[in-house]
Amino acid sequence: MVSDDRRVLRDLAMAYMAVCRDGAQEERRTLWRAHNSLKPTRPPIYTRAFAWNEMEAARCVCADPFYRGFEDRLRRRLFWAALDDDSVFEPWISVDAAWVSPPEGIWGLPINWIGEHVPGVARAMDPPIVEPEDARRMVAPHHAIDEEETARRAAKLEDAIGDIITVDVDRAPLYRSWNGDISTQIAQLRGMEQLMTDMMERPEWLHGVLAFMRDGVLRTHEEAERAGDWGLSAHENQAMPYAEELPDPAPNTPGAARRQLWYFCASQETTLIGPAMFDEFMLQYQIPIMAPFGLVSYGCCEDLTLKIDVIRRIPNLRRIAVSPMADAARCAEQIGRDYILSYRPSPSDMVGYDFDPERIRRILRRDLAACRGCHVDITLKDVETVQGDPDRVRNWVRITREVIDELW
Repeated sequence: MVSDDRRVLRDLAMAYMAVCRDGAQEERRTLWRAHNSLKPTRPPIYTRAFAWNEMEAARCVCADPFYRGFEDRLRRRLFWAALDDDSVFEPWISVDAAWVSPPEGIWGLPINWIGEHVPGVARAMDPPIVEPEDARRMVAPHHAIDEEETARRAAKLEDAIGDIITVDVDRAPLYRSWNGDISTQIAQLRGMEQLMTDMMERPEWLHGVLAFMRDGVLRTHEEAERAGDWGLSAHENQAMPYAEELPDPAPNTPGAARRQLWYFCASQETTLIGPAMFDEFMLQYQIPIMAPFGLVSYGCCEDLTLKIDVIRRIPNLRRIAVSPMADAARCAEQIGRDYILSYRPSPSDMVGYDFDPERIRRILRRDLAACRGCHVDITLKDVETVQGDPDRVRNWVRITREVIDELW
């Protein structure tokens, strides 16, 4: 069975490397490098999601759970490459280090959920901080890696496909992206409604918890930098992380400084909070985490229409998300040419129901026309369904290119 798993992985790795060697990859790197450096380009297209679980190509066959995870990753990339967007496919595959963190949860408290996990079905959180004093049980995090387990993982993948594709070991700290934005974690630890109530009823207590989390994330980042564990494969910006100001992504490059990297941060949980309270109870704690990095991408699905003036305080800000809930025209007026406008149309309107090319064109023409004059790219993300149609996202990319050609 192990030999069958290896054969599956090897075939997929060879197919993926053929994609990586295609000349289009270098053209896309050039496009993103100029675009992210605020130079005039056509809008790049990035398909971040495509209802992978609905695709026949997503059916994995490896028996070993470790190999099965990488089988899924390679199958996903091959399907993604066939969509013909502007995504860059890198000639390496990353294996995560075995990070050491509190067993109950990364902040020392278990984040529980009510109900069984079913893909595509919502669940309610069961927050562990019920009473304010429960926060005293939170654990101050540190950057630590189980070297023996990390070496075992890397060696196992190397043994299977290391002669075909470079195996990169991602040693950058666990406390980044959703683990490092503070917003995601405090909402899960405390609960969304209670978090907003705390801003009014116990602001000093909440400030104390947020400061503790800020300091914890910063500590792990600083410890990882001193240990030489940041690498150039650790860029994160919810797009392609090429920019003239920063080194290109690369595998197995220990000793990178944070100033050489992109950092991604967001606060979806404060969508319904006004700009002043967002600044007081979230952004002021996120800025010290973001400040040491070379460039920052801010925002995910939250509506930032009324908060752009506030997030301009991020000193190294380069990309701003304009989500389906945001007012694209008002955002474009405020962003201008100062930052990248990462436009994210509604995945439901684009590909989620009754695929309608004219509806897609109408929405894209309206919003992209409002964004003309900006440095704009287009991200399709959070696609929960394409009604089982394997060609729908590929057709969306084609239509989107046609609209771009009309307007640019």
